[in-house]
Amino acid sequence: MAKQIWDTLIQGALVFDGRGTAPQQIDIAVKDGSIVAKGSVLAPELAGKVIDGTGQWLMPGLLDIHTHLDLEVDLDPGLPEAVRHGTTTVLVGNCSLGTCFGTQRSGDQDPIVDCFTRVENIPKKVLSKCVEAVTWNDTGEYMDHFADMPLGPNVAAFVPHSMLRVEVMGLEASISRAPTEAELDRMCELLEKALDEGYMGLSTDGLPFHYLSNDPNTDKRIPTQFASYKEMKRLLQVVRDKEKVWQTTPIIENRLLAFKYFALTSGRLHGKPLKTSALAAVDFAELAGKRNPFLAFAGLMNSKFFNGNIHFQALGTNFRVWSDGIVSPLFEEMPSTCKLIAREYDDREGRLALMNDPAWVEEFRADWHHGRRGFNWATIKTKLGAPDSLVIRDLRRMVFDGAPVADWDGDSFQQVFDRVARYQQGDANQARSEAEKQAFEAFPRPIGDDADFMIHLLRTYDKSFRFWVDQANVGNERTLEMLLHKDALPGFNDSGAHITNMAFFDGNLGSLKRAQEVDLATVSRMVQRLTSEPATFFGLDVGTLEIGAQADMVLIDPEALATYECDPNRQLVHRDLFDHAQMVNRSDGVVTRVMIKGEDAWVGEGFTETLGQQTLGRALRAA
Repeated sequence: MAKQIWDTLIQGALVFDGRGTAPQQIDIAVKDGSIVAKGSVLAPELAGKVIDGTGQWLMPGLLDIHTHLDLEVDLDPGLPEAVRHGTTTVLVGNCSLGTCFGTQRSGDQDPIVDCFTRVENIPKKVLSKCVEAVTWNDTGEYMDHFADMPLGPNVAAFVPHSMLRVEVMGLEASISRAPTEAELDRMCELLEKALDEGYMGLSTDGLPFHYLSNDPNTDKRIPTQFASYKEMKRLLQVVRDKEKVWQTTPIIENRLLAFKYFALTSGRLHGKPLKTSALAAVDFAELAGKRNPFLAFAGLMNSKFFNGNIHFQALGTNFRVWSDGIVSPLFEEMPSTCKLIAREYDDREGRLALMNDPAWVEEFRADWHHGRRGFNWATIKTKLGAPDSLVIRDLRRMVFDGAPVADWDGDSFQQVFDRVARYQQGDANQARSEAEKQAFEAFPRPIGDDADFMIHLLRTYDKSFRFWVDQANVGNERTLEMLLHKDALPGFNDSGAHITNMAFFDGNLGSLKRAQEVDLATVSRMVQRLTSEPATFFGLDVGTLEIGAQADMVLIDPEALATYECDPNRQLVHRDLFDHAQMVNRSDGVVTRVMIKGEDAWVGEGFTETLGQQTLGRALRAA
């Protein structure tokens, strides 16, 4: 009888090694959590367990490079909603937010809750539960604590700039003044210490609709946005010197200023290149058919002349965002609806009082029609492809999904608006049911324009109506082009954030599906873009199937992938973990097996007992 020398042997699969080479049908053997042998025919009698991979694709575990799972990982360290889609490594600490400095609570200030609530649209009761799980006090303890939990996927972290400012200055000072020289020195010291501990780099944020949620600061943005160019340049010099990564979002309200900051990637301008990962390489609906301005700028910065190293994160499917009334990341961009969102989540009376204020109504109407009506500079810029706002306000593209009247589900707002108008003109047959008739009767007469229609919905139903819009990548006409662009990198998934507004846990599967529609060579390139390429960029030792590599592997059924679509497989489910609803994806049947460090975490259409009970992944420390 042959002596067992391997724990597991996977036979017969078409193997994509993560390096972009042509796939091969070979066997792979695993021992003690590492890949130890590869070959055309490996002896099954030498393995304790043999897995038949015939007809399937085998590839390295996928990286999710843009998540906000910082909070969830300490409540449910298996991170099942990520793992089920083939993700074996997640990056946290994005967009200047994170938990690596501990709770940072001071008096009645709770910075993690105050920052995450509106930026990532996570209710305070959910966040408070997450913060209670925090047991560490500094960046070193944070990295170490992962070894003591049943971690599912590997975790790598950025130092979040908002929390760094809070740690040194306190919350109030971080949003009211510049740091002293001593404070800036201290920030640099803490950043350098964290980078030496294995953090990937520094994350910042420039999006103008990221506000705090604590009184009296609901009209103030998160701390990172109070930093001067001098402060950013000083901190990023630490990152540059350590050859780590800057993760950021654009200052979209001032494009020239945004490009000035992005130009910090340039080696010619600043001594040596700064690795930069930014948002976003998507085909915005409001700019459809026009060249993405960020990719155009990246091409310039990455040229031999400027010697930069910047890429923009791309999304593997259409960017569909749901809203609960105005509770949505999109409506933070409009000043009038931003005021509504600033009210406490359950303060319906406060929102209604505001909406009944004539001054607010006038402001809302101006916001709603800005760049869409009249002949003015705002509408000219919209026609030229440089609108002031990317908020979708076209009723034809806003679709009910969780409507207060069942008859409206699946209809666009425009369809319902038109039926209300015809009903008011005397066509009683426009009402499909008694419930719809009652709803139609409640509309003001005459109905007015699309702004009046939206105001009525908000006044009448508050947060109890849901709808979606495709904010970008409509019809996925240019999605693959973005994913494969030399100055982009797949992974704009936002996993774990906006828990009732979006779900792209399966974003990497969308990228693979787009590639599969072309040929296997494109699939091989896409696998590389989802595994070894980001791992190399962020300095992480995962992402390949080389001998000696940690055995993080995924088996995918290509036939199931070919028929899979993201949109029909999103669900709004109640998660006991949060005692709250969350949008998730269900790709069951596409990913047939997920192994982390050689152990099965997902098999067939279910999780194994190992996930969440046994330590599989580890804290990845960036080289």
